[in-house]
Order: sequence, then structure tokens, then C-alpha cells
Amino acid sequence: MTTANTYTEPELVQLLRQKEETAFKYLYDHYAGALNGVILQIIPDQALASDVLQEVFVNIWRRMETYDASKGRLFTWMLNIARNAAIDMTRSKAYQNSQKNRELDSDVHIQPEGTNPSLDHIGLSKVIGQLKEEHRVLIDLAYLKGYTHEEIAKLLEIPLGTVKTRIRAALLQLRKFLT
Repeated sequence: MTTANTYTEPELVQLLRQKEETAFKYLYDHYAGALNGVILQIIPDQALASDVLQEVFVNIWRRMETYDASKGRLFTWMLNIARNAAIDMTRSKAYQNSQKNRELDSDVHIQPEGTNPSLDHIGLSKVIGQLKEEHRVLIDLAYLKGYTHEEIAKLLEIPLGTVKTRIRAALLQLRKFLT
């Protein structure tokens, strides 16, 4: 017997901190698709992305007490966990070796369907589109493509401090758009 519960964010956080399994199922059902989309932007291998997604939800379950609502929304916190887990995976020696040893398909430049999911279903593209171009590029590189701040600074040939400042300003602007 399943019930279709709807939770406010504070209620959901409270239930997750109490290790309530139905709240965790609700969390997975409502956020797994969006988090998987972010992971797939960094790790294009669906099977590996699924493994990372599972790791992300285990981390969320274990670290729920560390979530601080005053620092941002629950989704943003989970998004950062997912992004960091995906980046950690791409930096691991096992991943690096697997990328060196994989076979290339004959249609190497064609992305299979489903590997580049649209984030429009959560409205993220529309919100990001409201940012200034310089902020939009940084958010895309940092949060959707998985670049570190240092890599972005080198890629765009701007100082690291400028990258950090602009990303912070962009995140503050996004927070205003989302509240």
C-alpha cells in the first residue's frame, strides 16, 4: 500500500533526519531524475552515473544532519553532493584508466538518446537563462559540466578570485530567482 504524500521542505528535512524511510523514498522519487541529469553532464556513461547516483543518495542519507537550511535549499545541497561525487569519480584512477581503455563507437560524435537529459523538466534552464552571460557561462561550466574553479580560470583565462566571486554572485542571484 503506497500513499502519495507531499512534504514541505522543512517537513521533509525533519523526517529525513529522523531516518524515515517513506520520506527517503519520496526524496528519491522526486529528485533522482534531476540529480542523475547533473551527474550525466559530468559522467556520460549511464551505468557509471547510476552507480554515482546511488552513492549520492547513500551520502544524503548518512549526512542529513549536516544540512543547514540557512545556507541554501535542500535541492542545492543535494546538487552539490551529486556534482562533487561525479567530479571525484572522474578524478579517480579507476575512471581515468577505464577512459583510456574503452572502445570508441563508429558514431563517436553522436550522443545516444537519454545521455544528455534536458534540465527543463525542473525549470533550471529558464532560471539560469535569467543570469548575465558571464555568470551563465560560469554556472554552466561549474555545475553542469563539472569543471573546478581552477580549471575554469585557466579555460577562460581570468583570475581564480574573479571566477569565485562571479560564481558566488551568480549563486546569490539564482537564490533570489528561486525564492
